[in-house]
Amino acid sequence: MTAYTTVIFDLDGTLLDTLADLADGVNIALAAYHMPPKTIEEVRLAVGNGVVRLMEKMVPDGKDNELFEACLDTFRTEYAKISRNKTKPYDGIPALLDTLAAKGYHLAVVSNKFHDAVVDLVKSYFPQIPHAAGERESCGIRKKPAPDTVFAMMREIGVPAEECVYVGDSEVDVLTAKNAGIDCISVTWGFREKDVLLESGASVFADTMDELLAAIGHGKDRA
Repeated sequence: MTAYTTVIFDLDGTLLDTLADLADGVNIALAAYHMPPKTIEEVRLAVGNGVVRLMEKMVPDGKDNELFEACLDTFRTEYAKISRNKTKPYDGIPALLDTLAAKGYHLAVVSNKFHDAVVDLVKSYFPQIPHAAGERESCGIRKKPAPDTVFAMMREIGVPAEECVYVGDSEVDVLTAKNAGIDCISVTWGFREKDVLLESGASVFADTMDELLAAIGHGKDRA
């Protein structure tokens, strides 16, 4: 059995329940340009591919709307102000991270949320995680599901792909792990239904923190 030494987590929907603050940020931005509001369910189904894609789905006519860039900029500004109002770790996550850190795992976050927000949120909520990266396409690092951010994180930590596992809640995370050539564990408490994950090729699931800890500890040769 090959043991994992490194666990790379998605952020939104995996470690943090950010949905309410994301929905509030979307609707603040939409209201600023007299656009119709979105329900929290509509926002839930739209997250996972970064803020540009999120707002493309939220703004009427997407990028074809002449106010799209202004609305996107407003979302970035306003969400930064409220990103910790309602956001909280999922039950059991801090204890899970404490256990993994005590066992000596390298812990990291790779997210499609904009980089500064990822670093700020991880620093605020998860002191157990020393490595965090968000969307940095302006630096030539493609966002998920491209493997670039995962590869960059593996280089930062100094570990090979065979020792890494990616933990996420969406089809984007499954594809990211596949593209990076690493294993994936899909959690079922996040923003996607299990059937969506199955359709994307997910094969290892965790419904609870105990199941996630067991899957990480079991390494590559799972039955």
